[in-house]
Amino acid sequence: MLHAHSGEGADGGQRCGPPITRRALIGGVVGAAGLLTVGASMQDGAMASEHPMGPRAAGLPPFRADAPQVYTRAQWNARSPKRAAEILDRPPDHIVVHHTASANSRDRSLGHAFDLSRQIQKWHMDGNGWNDSGQQLTISRGGIVMEGRNQSLAAIRARNLAVGAHVLHHNQHTIGIENEGTYTGAKVPRRLWNSLVEVCAWLCLAYNLEPAEAIVGHRDYNSTSCPGDVLYARLPELRRSVADRLNGSGGAKGSASGLVTSILPSFGGMG
Repeated sequence: MLHAHSGEGADGGQRCGPPITRRALIGGVVGAAGLLTVGASMQDGAMASEHPMGPRAAGLPPFRADAPQVYTRAQWNARSPKRAAEILDRPPDHIVVHHTASANSRDRSLGHAFDLSRQIQKWHMDGNGWNDSGQQLTISRGGIVMEGRNQSLAAIRARNLAVGAHVLHHNQHTIGIENEGTYTGAKVPRRLWNSLVEVCAWLCLAYNLEPAEAIVGHRDYNSTSCPGDVLYARLPELRRSVADRLNGSGGAKGSASGLVTSILPSFGGMG
């Protein structure tokens, strides 16, 4: 949850007015039967910052894993960021699980998922005054996984960190996953859960993280109810499921070339 504190997760301390609740900007729009499509231009394919950066991006083979399908910013028609994300030539040490605190939509479609990503970006940039979407990855209730902050997929591939704006005082060493919905009392949809396990396993393998130590909830860092009591209570299960997946695969499933195809399906056309 990104609105619990004044200035939480801000890019360089930027803030435009008081915090704005997610339900006002996401729940009332994305959760409604008729979805509002935000006017957004296609990501500028010529922007050099969308390419892998740093020495680790060159000469380092992609890690081997069964990678989830992640839709790029170009595919969900993201706006260009106000400023390119800072890229740190080091991995994060924690994966932070969030919930959007928006309506628990029944719409599992790809179109709805893309609308969700656009609404989150609109809220973060226009409501909070941030440079871009705060989180690196987003998962819809239909289990659709999308890139959030610009350069996130390229950074993951290079085992680097595209610094986000999702945890106050801890953005320099964490990677965040936004999960659509409010989980203070509602159950987590199976499709979302399965994708969350897959994404966390992918990140743990990419960054050489131990699930039992690396996977945390937003409330573990900040004074917030995020990611909701229900989802937070399932984090021990999430850690076990991710560990089981990693132990079962041994990191040997898939191939390096297959990884690039499934994670970065349109990188070749982005610059």
